[in-house]
Amino acid sequence: MTNETTAQSAAKVRLYGLPNSAEAYEIRDFLNRSVVEFDWIELTNDQDCDRELGFSALSDLRLPMVEFPDGTQLFSPSIREIAQRLGWVTQPKFRKYDLSIYGAGPAGLSAAVYAASEGLRTVLIERHAVGGQAGTSSLIENYMGFPKGIRGADLAERARQQAVKFGIELLLLREGIKAEFKDNHIYVDLADGSKMIARTNICATGVEYRRLNVPDEDRFLNLGVFYGAGASEAPMCRNEHVFVVGGGNSAGQAALHFSRYAKQVTMLIRGSNLAATLSQYLIHRITSTPNIEVLFNAQVTGLDGDTILRAITIADGQAGTVQRVDTQRLFVCIGGVPNTDWAKDTPIIRDDAGYLITGSELLKAGHPPAGWTCDRDPFFLETSVPGSFAAGDVRHGSVKRVASAVGEGAMAVTFVHQYLEENR
Repeated sequence: MTNETTAQSAAKVRLYGLPNSAEAYEIRDFLNRSVVEFDWIELTNDQDCDRELGFSALSDLRLPMVEFPDGTQLFSPSIREIAQRLGWVTQPKFRKYDLSIYGAGPAGLSAAVYAASEGLRTVLIERHAVGGQAGTSSLIENYMGFPKGIRGADLAERARQQAVKFGIELLLLREGIKAEFKDNHIYVDLADGSKMIARTNICATGVEYRRLNVPDEDRFLNLGVFYGAGASEAPMCRNEHVFVVGGGNSAGQAALHFSRYAKQVTMLIRGSNLAATLSQYLIHRITSTPNIEVLFNAQVTGLDGDTILRAITIADGQAGTVQRVDTQRLFVCIGGVPNTDWAKDTPIIRDDAGYLITGSELLKAGHPPAGWTCDRDPFFLETSVPGSFAAGDVRHGSVKRVASAVGEGAMAVTFVHQYLEENR
């Protein structure tokens, strides 16, 4: 992804599709998070099809269809095909790196900026869009230096540009599925069949939103049930009643963003108050926004619909009551599950929830864990494998804030330097 490519794409990529299309949503979400401006053209009948594309019938098309600035058209494309057409899918330049960073959220991007600027041969691997969960936020208001706030995708794009300026190598739409540590290197098998080799690594893979675990959840995925803040969907919520599940800052910002478009936004909170999980400035804004309501002790227990979501069932855990409410949009922003499945067959120690344990937390009675091969104790942010570090939300005991993730990413690079100096 180059600055020139992004500029050329601005306001020129056109996405055509059917309403309530899960495939079209995935493309909108990817383009939005990748800061590619695009026009969404909804095709509802043959007349729309003829007027917009010159085809006489919708049945003649494989939708969604993406049209690029040069006129190239992709019909029913995968995200990878779109990224390739935009020039974002590349091959590794080197056989071995000083540092491999997994995850291009705030922690990974920060590590990439500092590592590349300090001369380390570094590769940044991201399985989807740059920005991680933070990239889905409609507005980040409590990050230093942006008094008016900044959209999560814009902050991530600035960081990407900064890392690229220093020479970072970014591999998009790549995912590590197996890791092996040997000979003071990490060997990672990627999902596409290739292998990544590095002397050190930083895991900044973050977390995934927790699922509701209710019947028909998979059936309505991206057909009314969305994970994350769904910033790309807000303009389509005009005159609708939208529900947001979750009481953290991401859920609060999503509710405020949707309130600019939707007739009503209802936040569903499992707890009895907002103060335990939400920043005070957001609490004030939410409670003073007339078309936002907050239901406490509330939990979604059922989903109903036909080809798309039509209604949800909400249980009040305190009153013991159940109500069915019509809605076509439910946005889930609850908790997180760490992306650490790749570590299950390695010596890396995780806690019961799957988060990576680092630094002094690894010590038992003042001693490093079994299998630790260094004469020193683990560095802060170092996992139970020397030279393998963790930063951001994926780390046990981390503070779930953008600023702390950025700080940990930068700090991890300092320890990478120390490790490499030890193992020259």
